[in-house]
Amino acid sequence: MTSPARALTGTALAALALAACVAGPLASSSQADGISAAAVELPPVGAVLDYQLGAAYTPPQGVNLVTRDSTASPAAGVYNICYVNGFQSQPGDRDVWLNQRGHLVLKDSSGRPIIDPNWPDEFLLDTSTAAKRTELASIIGRTIDQCAAKGFKAVEVDNLDSYLRSRGKLSVNNNLAYAKLLADRSHAKGLAIGQKNSSEQAARGRSEVGFDFAVSEECHRWEECSSYSDVYLEHVMDIEYTDDLRGTFEDVCNDPDTPATTTLRDRYLVGPGQSGYAFDHC
Repeated sequence: MTSPARALTGTALAALALAACVAGPLASSSQADGISAAAVELPPVGAVLDYQLGAAYTPPQGVNLVTRDSTASPAAGVYNICYVNGFQSQPGDRDVWLNQRGHLVLKDSSGRPIIDPNWPDEFLLDTSTAAKRTELASIIGRTIDQCAAKGFKAVEVDNLDSYLRSRGKLSVNNNLAYAKLLADRSHAKGLAIGQKNSSEQAARGRSEVGFDFAVSEECHRWEECSSYSDVYLEHVMDIEYTDDLRGTFEDVCNDPDTPATTTLRDRYLVGPGQSGYAFDHC
């Protein structure tokens, strides 16, 4: 599980700038392909979000929106979003990917798997060809199906920006094309799908992929909230972290660019009663 991870190195920033120059839109959005997102239920606007990726627990009073890992069950009585690590392997699945799906793991010129430097237990998945994207979408799609079967209302697919860590072996177009397959799968199962981070891809994510809403980590910290709201309007949620605020959390909430659904959490998203636990909301 990669989230939370919001560290862009100088190399990554340079790659981001280069990626912005990659030309060529995708064929069309999921809506245009006939898989309608109209029937999905979007997260409630202005909701109080609890981001529970590190531990699943009874939401605090007043919370009506919860995000949990795909391995967990939805919280009772609230809108639930299912976290899916769509572009990188999960730490516990290391051997499965290496031994059974090695051809889908991105490798360097020496044939060694490329890992996320911030999460060394996670391999980057190889989205470089249409055939691999289709096979990956079938595998990750099964997780999306499980989210729907459990009763989640939406999915949040992480690591759209894996191309920035790919040493030039993946492109933004590769990842957006793959994301579109995941969006189609989600909509076919009646699930809304959220764009996770990557504010620079918001416009393409909405129009070409078919993302329904946006989930940002630290958009206030990095002054990029409006990049999401300009595209997704009120359908944006933000998680800020106690260890790296820009000012105070009161400053965060008083900023007119901050989404109405903004939550403060501890970096490791631990549960109540554990050391470091923090939760607040605007």
